[in-house]
Amino acid sequence: MSSSVQRKRIRKDPAARRAEIVDTAAAIALAEGLECITLRRVAEELAVRPGLISHYFPSAEELVAEAFGSAATGELDRLLPAGPHDGTPLERLARFLGHTSGEAYDAISRLWLNARHLSRYRPPLRDRVALQEADWRARLEGLIQDGVAAGEFRTGDPLAVALQILVVLDGLSVDVNTVSPELPAAVVRMAHRTAEHELGLDEGALTRAAVTAG
Repeated sequence: MSSSVQRKRIRKDPAARRAEIVDTAAAIALAEGLECITLRRVAEELAVRPGLISHYFPSAEELVAEAFGSAATGELDRLLPAGPHDGTPLERLARFLGHTSGEAYDAISRLWLNARHLSRYRPPLRDRVALQEADWRARLEGLIQDGVAAGEFRTGDPLAVALQILVVLDGLSVDVNTVSPELPAAVVRMAHRTAEHELGLDEGALTRAAVTAG
């Protein structure tokens, strides 16, 4: 008498599967752009059927928004960790500004430009962009408030200073998709100079703090 034993199919936990889908879509977004995220493309990357992706995300629009949110949050957590904090507010701000320039930051700059353009036509993405912008403002404002409380920064309006810094960083990133001459050092340091001026710091204080912070 012969018998056959069917191999049990291992199913991933729904939360783990959803996270895997989002992570894959976010990787595609960072490397190729949000336009390249489709249910079929993500399914191919994961070697599963498109129906599995649509089970978690009935429309590609929802997945695109989630992928952007995941990538933007991941970068925010790297640049401005919510806590516990390592270093003084001055050192944390120096690290933040140091990491928001150069090739390492280009991918997220491209993604933000991409998302803001597409959000004009995609309501789910527009809502997620607004949420991420609020998160970045709040995280930077909180850092500045910490610096004021510690006596390192001087300002009566931490939110206004946070917005000025972010506007300068956005401006510096607009040419990330073009081949252009290397920016002068004075231009590259515009965000540093803005922060130093608005927070009552000596010129070059953030550059010196970056050396101390490592």
